[in-house]
Amino acid sequence: MRNKLKVFRAMHDLTQEDLAEKVGVTRQTINAIEKSKYNPSLELAFKLAKLFDVKIEDIFVYEEEQKQR
Repeated sequence: MRNKLKVFRAMHDLTQEDLAEKVGVTRQTINAIEKSKYNPSLELAFKLAKLFDVKIEDIFVYEEEQKQR
């Protein structure tokens, strides 16, 4: 899943640490999400969307894997 978390974080002038504190996770979690190494829980995705006052789909873009034939 791709995401625009880093973009939204920059638009609101927040460090990874600032954002992590606001949504109750570690800076490492925010870093992993931004690098697409970790997909957030639905609860965390909602918290992030609410914080930035956008829809979840504005931050996270689901891409289905192409089935190989």
